[in-house]
Amino acid sequence: MTDFLQQKRAEIAKRLEELRPLLDEYQRLEAAAAALEQVGAASAPATRATGRRGPGRPPGRRAGAQSKTAAPAGARRTAGSRRPGRQRGTGTRALQTLALVQEAPQGITIPELAAKMGIRQNYLYRVLPALQKEGKVRKRGKAWLPAAA
Repeated sequence: MTDFLQQKRAEIAKRLEELRPLLDEYQRLEAAAAALEQVGAASAPATRATGRRGPGRPPGRRAGAQSKTAAPAGARRTAGSRRPGRQRGTGTRALQTLALVQEAPQGITIPELAAKMGIRQNYLYRVLPALQKEGKVRKRGKAWLPAAA
């Protein structure tokens, strides 16, 4: 019995020696993680306290502030004036979307349309309501149908 106990003690001692470096590494990593948590927690409030902005409005702009070039409140744009920015498209995607909706009288969803057109869905979330406003399509649940159907 004593041989058995000595053998098991030796096996346990050997295994403990094998595991010691791993335990030391674990403790070092645990201490490093705790230190990083404190660094992150300490810097987050300081960032907010300095008034730094995240992505969004440019520096110096407040919510609701008008730009120097903006028309006064209540003023209307003249027929020839357009807001600056991206030019309007030719409506090719809208026509393509309308054709696909008309090909599917049972209805078609935005993900299905996007897959058939090879474009991202977010574009269609602007195009289809515009077509609906023009009376060319209608919506039933998640499906878009031709207006006449």
